[in-house]
This record gives sequence, C-alpha cells and structure tokens, in this order.
Amino acid sequence: MTHPLLLSLFDETERRPLSVTELTIQVRGALEARFASVWVEGEISNFKAAQSGHWYFTIKDEGAQLHAKCFRGINGRIRFRPSDGLQVRVRGRLSVYEPRGEYELIVEALDPVGAGALRVAFEQMRDRLAAEGLFDEELKRPLPLFPRRVGIVTSLAGAGLRDILTIIARRTRTVHIVVAPTRVQGEGACKEIAKAVNLLNEFHARAVADGRADETIDVIIVGRGGGSAEDLWAFNDETVARAFRASKIPVISAVGHETDVTISDFAADLRAPTPSAAAEMVAAREDEIEAYIEALARDLLRSMRSNVLNARLRVQDAAMSLAFDEVREQLHDAASRVDDAAHKLETLMMRATQRARETRDAVSCRLSPARLGARVSAAKVRFNVLCAARDAAANARLEDARARLAIAVASLDALSPLAVLKRGYAIASDKRGKLLRDARDAQTGDAVHLRLSEGGLRCRIEEVEKN
Repeated sequence: MTHPLLLSLFDETERRPLSVTELTIQVRGALEARFASVWVEGEISNFKAAQSGHWYFTIKDEGAQLHAKCFRGINGRIRFRPSDGLQVRVRGRLSVYEPRGEYELIVEALDPVGAGALRVAFEQMRDRLAAEGLFDEELKRPLPLFPRRVGIVTSLAGAGLRDILTIIARRTRTVHIVVAPTRVQGEGACKEIAKAVNLLNEFHARAVADGRADETIDVIIVGRGGGSAEDLWAFNDETVARAFRASKIPVISAVGHETDVTISDFAADLRAPTPSAAAEMVAAREDEIEAYIEALARDLLRSMRSNVLNARLRVQDAAMSLAFDEVREQLHDAASRVDDAAHKLETLMMRATQRARETRDAVSCRLSPARLGARVSAAKVRFNVLCAARDAAANARLEDARARLAIAVASLDALSPLAVLKRGYAIASDKRGKLLRDARDAQTGDAVHLRLSEGGLRCRIEEVEKN
C-alpha cells in the first residue's frame, strides 16, 4: 500500500508554491472567519491618534501583545480617550495587515476596566462637557415651589423607586407621580435613560398643547440606589447628560449615595444625595409649610401691635400738651352733639320704620287675597320713599353737624397759642415753668425759657427794662 504522503510528493498541484500575498489573504480570511467577534482585556501601550482621526495602539499583558486599530467612525462613540497604562476591555474582530503580514485587532467597542480607568474616563468626559458649557450655572433652572406632578425615571425593581414613593406618600397628599421605567445599569442602559427623559418631555408637551394643565409635569427625578462604579456608569454617559440639558422640565439627579458623583449630577438642574433626598425636595411637608405660614402671621401681628402701640404713645404725648386742652374740650363737645344727633336720627328712623311696618301690617290685613300682590307692591314703593326721605334727612343732619364742627375747629385754630407763636411771638417762663408777664418779676442773671413756634431757647437775663 502506497502512503498518501509519498504520493503527494509527486502531485504537481501540491508542489505549486503560494505567493506571499495569496498566503496572507488566506490567513486573513481564516482569521476573520474564526475570530469575527472577540473580547480581549489588557493594558494599552504605544497609543497614537493619527491626523486622519484613527487610533493606533497595542494591547498587552505579561506574556504577549496585540496591535489594535480603531477607526474614526468608531472612536467617535467611545466615551473616553485612551492613554498608555489604562486597563481596558476591547471588542473587535481579528484581521491581517497585508503589507506587513501582521495580524491586528479591529476595535469596535472599548470600555475601561478597574476603578482607576473608570476615574480617568469620568474625568475626561467631565472636563470635555464642562469646556463645552454643558454644566454652566446659568443653565440651571429652579425647582417649582409646589410641584403637583413629578416624573420618575428609574428601575421598577430598584429600591430607589420604593424610597421615593414612600417618602412622597408620607409627606404630602397633593403630589402625583408619573413613572417612566428603564434599566439603570448594563449595556444600553444609558440610551434607555435618555429615552425615558425624552418620553416624559413629550408627555408634558402634549398636555400643554391640549390644555390639560393638571397633567403637566413640574419636575423629573432620575436616579437609582447605590452600587459600584461599574453599576453607576450608565449615568456617566454623554447621552444622558445631553438629555438632561435638552429637557424642558427641571431635572433632579439622584444617583447612588451621597459620596457617589456622576456626570448626570453636573448636567442636572439640581443634585440630590440620594433618591430619598430627591423625594423630600419635591414633597415639602404640608404641616411644616403651615407652621411656617403661622409663624409669619404671628410675626406680622406682633409687628402691627408694636406699630399701633408706638403710634398710640405718640398721640398721647401730643394730647398731653396744654395748648390742646381747649381744642380737646371743643372736639369733645362737637362729638357729643354728633352723638346726640345720631341718636335722635336713629330714634326717628326707628319710629318711621315702626310706623311703616304698622301701616303695612294694617293694610295687609285689609287686603283681599286677590288684590294682595298689588297692595303689597304699593306699600313697598311707599316704604322705599320713606326710607329715601329718612336717609336724606340723616345726611342733612350729619352735614350740618360736620359744618359746625369745621367752624369750631377753624375758630380754635385761630385762637391757638401755636398760631400766635408762628407770627413771631414767644412765651417766656422762669426756671419753675411759671409764665413771665411782667419784667419786674425777673432779676438780672435769672434763667429764662423761651417757647418759640418751633422748639425753644434757654436764656439768661443780662438786663431788666421796667418801662
């Protein structure tokens, strides 16, 4: 029996050599078919960003290294810029670069691995978006004072949603909830979060357009409970940050615990340390608001009482002046006359009303059922005439009393010592307050007080003129 290997030595087809290009093409085809999609993890070295926009670098570990290439259309979707020394996880396909005969990895996805790499990716994205102005304070919108409807973007199975619902239900009965469920971690979660924010904005826009003001959304809470840096990485995506900034509704970022910081915290209008804290921000205690309003009312009442008391003291000080005693008496007399006139007027009004009622009752008794309506209408007309006459008489008496009071006030003002003082005169009194009417009552060197129209003077007598 002849061995097949020996026969192949004399086969012309087997003996035909391949060109380097043919062999390389076959190797590339075999590699691309066998390794059409592969994940590789290692450290980046020799990173280079070409002018064409493509990235070239090497992925290595302790035992080997692999050349990698990332085309411009792909690296535009990668959320960080690679650098030497970063530990990464790469997805791509193997191929052969024919001019050199080297196999290489064509990168299709690139993710950082480890806390250090994640931190570098986070800082790079934060700095880039901040330089773009996406986090500027003037873009931040204030939260409504009393939100009526709150949109929530989170996972239905997460503890964050339960915490938010529990706190809102406990603190207020006027806030309604609209939930847009989404995944909050894993591949593609960032796009779902951004889509949920856009969905709530569309719901709000339709409600505004249809005039359904009670269904509009006042604020959106986006977040989840705590977790590792990898678990929270969906909130470090540029897509989420831009969705927050494009939202027409104010957004609160409530991701993880108080120590966790994500890109969404910078892009949101307000950051809450936890989902529970976000719920407290949008659902202020009604009893606390009521107590605050009551405290303001008490302060206002206390201030009003103080102002009234101060005004009353000033009036009392002015009323104690001797110059106003006569005015006070005349005003008291005028007030008494006004009271008497008002009492007489009330008596006349009561008598007129009583007579009208008696007349009405008498007429009502005499009227037959058939003519009752007409007689009652006539009585009402007469009653209205009497009321008008009564009102006219009352007004005339009051106007007369006011005129007499005005005359009395004008007379008092003319006799007021203050009016005399305003004409350039002064009132002199000695140190005991006794008025000086005769120059012989004073001695040289005595202290004298002069009361002027505005203020007074304390003087000392230098000479007494007795004529």
